[in-house]
Amino acid sequence: MPRTLGRRTPDRRTLSRRAALGLATGLAPGLLLAACGADSPTPGGGSTGSGGTRTVQHARGTSTVPDRAARVVALDTDALDSAVTLGLSPVGATTVSEGAPFPGYLPSERLAGTKAVGTIGQPNLEAIAALRPDLILSNQVRDDKRYDQLSRIAPTVLSRTTGPTWKENVRLHAEAMGRGAEAEAADAAYRAKVRDLVTALGGPAKAAATRVEMARFLAGAPTRLYLDDTFVGSLFKDLGLGRPANQGKPGFSLEISPEQVDQAAADVIFYSVYGDPAKSDRTQITEGALWKNIDAVRNGRVYQVDDSLWMLGIGYTGAGLILDQIRKDLA
Repeated sequence: MPRTLGRRTPDRRTLSRRAALGLATGLAPGLLLAACGADSPTPGGGSTGSGGTRTVQHARGTSTVPDRAARVVALDTDALDSAVTLGLSPVGATTVSEGAPFPGYLPSERLAGTKAVGTIGQPNLEAIAALRPDLILSNQVRDDKRYDQLSRIAPTVLSRTTGPTWKENVRLHAEAMGRGAEAEAADAAYRAKVRDLVTALGGPAKAAATRVEMARFLAGAPTRLYLDDTFVGSLFKDLGLGRPANQGKPGFSLEISPEQVDQAAADVIFYSVYGDPAKSDRTQITEGALWKNIDAVRNGRVYQVDDSLWMLGIGYTGAGLILDQIRKDLA
């Protein structure tokens, strides 16, 4: 994938100053960009750009997109984060379930005019078409089988997958939307925030010596310990944090039963709950002797986090807020 993102870019020094201001005021990367000159769709549809087009290469081939898209539909949470982070209010987006709200970590004012267009993996094609988008963003995991149908509605750009490839995906989304400079500024702000947090944690050596894990209690399913090939795993890697030997490796997750809690041994445990806690292993695990003997538990270094943010906040805005949480708890 080309690393040069779009041909028409605002002055990068101006964007860098905005990103730096966002960090100084504690904003997640991208929110300051979104607040400064965010674009809104034009009444009646169409792009606010020059009317020119570009060709973008993606997981399903090439698509001809507007120079600067204005009416974007995001069919997964990473594409939604990208659009908002890079200063655009999507005209439509999917939700995690029927009737569910959009992710609460994103500023509500940026999504005030965004229409729900079905659920992730099951978008409503008629609802999408009614919005007259000039660009649709998704990935092959969710929408590969309906790519041709989506492409008949509007130029459709798919990434291969989501999660650990989130930075690559943001670059693709930015290229498709004509927002390369904004993406570069968001990335610079994120990297600066990472460096600052590592310093606050006591430096690279101390960070590497701290074994950190992410656990998730799921209703009706085994508890998961997340490995390196995940969004949260990539954040731990960027920070240079240590990982338990059974988790600092390629892969998505390690499933454990209440009898296997010793596999969750770590110095720090972040955890979340998905669904009804009473239908998960949470109580059985956390009240057991094996759990209470883990270093993180004995030392009071177990922290509950927002499941929606840590699992679905896949982008620079979500990442920035997760770094804020890590700083609050560990620094």
